Amino acid sequence: MMNINYNKAGGKNSKYLVHRREGRIIAFQALFAYDFTKKSIDELLKFDWLENECSNESLDYAKFLIKGTIENIELIDSKINSRLRNWDFDRISIIDKSILRFSIYSLIFEKNLSKNIIINEAIEIVKLYGTQDSYKFVNGILDAIKKSEEQSK
Repeated sequence: MMNINYNKAGGKNSKYLVHRREGRIIAFQALFAYDFTKKSIDELLKFDWLENECSNESLDYAKFLIKGTIENIELIDSKINSRLRNWDFDRISIIDKSILRFSIYSLIFEKNLSKNIIINEAIEIVKLYGTQDSYKFVNGILDAIKKSEEQSK
């Protein structure tokens, strides 16, 4: 795991929030590619597939999310699977699955980050890239996992 602490915002710094959002979107794109093409972590982290310039802060945060998510993908997928009702894991769109995966990684491992912020960010990103109803599905899964994590403390 990288030795970078991404849990200290230093207040409501808008630049910090922009880097975080951009990092999450890059992580979503990388995890989408991972699920679709099965590229290795090393290939994904080269970011040669990015079309736009991004800040180093955004890329560092994206690397943190991508690496952590892929290294914990079995745990993350089992948490998604355990929350599904009348739905098969393989039927989840790659977009929704990718956003769920890095968000669940954050819910579990970014202890000092507000769980509500993590969920809200996931909802905003899935509204941009998912279907009209994706945000309801993503919100339901993430909220159930958040509650489960809170109860297990």
